[in-house]
Amino acid sequence: QVQLVESGGGSVQPGGSLSLSCTASGSSFSINVMGWYRQASGKERELVAVAFSGGSTKYLDSVKGRFTISRDNAKKMVYLQMNSLNPEDTAVYYCNADGSITEPEADGSYRYFEVWGQGTLVTVSS
Repeated sequence: QVQLVESGGGSVQPGGSLSLSCTASGSSFSINVMGWYRQASGKERELVAVAFSGGSTKYLDSVKGRFTISRDNAKKMVYLQMNSLNPEDTAVYYCNADGSITEPEADGSYRYFEVWGQGTLVTVSS
């Protein structure tokens, strides 16, 4: 069973910075994509940033230039550095990852997985 745990959420003032971390744990798995989503109260969950296995990244338009996603593949971690925060960034932030279980199935195939972290609350207010 692959699990994700986020940390780093908290409360900051507008213009401040915050860094989120997410760690994947388990056994016999390989991660493909890791990303960050967020969900504000009463809103749909949206993709904030994603880091593909090949090194490319993608960002929500409203966070471009302010947020940076990075990965440490050896540690199976993903980070989100958030700068110039504004109240519109207030949300629960969720880590997401997909990949494959490297213990083969009976037929020799490898099982796909997608997991979510428990979420960490980021509040930006004065």
